[in-house]
Amino acid sequence: MPSPSGIDMQATSLTKTRYDRIAPVYDLIDFCCEWVAFKRWRKRVWDQAEGIKILEVGVGTGKNMPYYPKKAQIIGIDISDKMLTRARKRAVRLGTEVTLLPMDAQALEFSEASFDCVVATFVFCSVPDPVLGLQEVRRVCRPGGRIILLEHMRPENELFGRLADLFNPIFVRLWGANLNRRTLENVHQAGLEIERVETLVPSGLVKLIVARPIMRSS
Repeated sequence: MPSPSGIDMQATSLTKTRYDRIAPVYDLIDFCCEWVAFKRWRKRVWDQAEGIKILEVGVGTGKNMPYYPKKAQIIGIDISDKMLTRARKRAVRLGTEVTLLPMDAQALEFSEASFDCVVATFVFCSVPDPVLGLQEVRRVCRPGGRIILLEHMRPENELFGRLADLFNPIFVRLWGANLNRRTLENVHQAGLEIERVETLVPSGLVKLIVARPIMRSS
């Protein structure tokens, strides 16, 4: 399937390089956040996943694997080969059945309406063109299917928002993720209908978003 037009290949390559670089220490960096809150949030995300065929976009090192639905057929994709190497080791260690593929979220190599559900956790803060990536998610999710996103984004508090804008270039260089993405707006722009939003951190810093592809009239 041809890749969508408009991909910034330089930014995409840089994103891959950054995540390849931090893959060996990624789990260690996030350890405290995982222990305090992320594990609980991940379980909440996957408790809401529905259907048989599920796509995880940005599988990373496989942190969501303990929460996968047992009877689902899950495919996980990631742009970073080194992240996928660690995810494969985790899948073996946990005995998790999952197909793991190297792939760019901005150019998903699946046919339209291939999945009942698409899940992404802390991913669209780092996709170079998040609207394009979310449009791809919409394309591969079947009509009426569920899209579940766990994302950090620009704080709603104006002071904290300006601080996120100020420190964002440093954070992106070191980590690869943006502090100030306006993800709810991006979800709307991508043609997704938001079903529910849960604010998990004060000032809207982290939200759980449940959406569906907008049904297009024939």
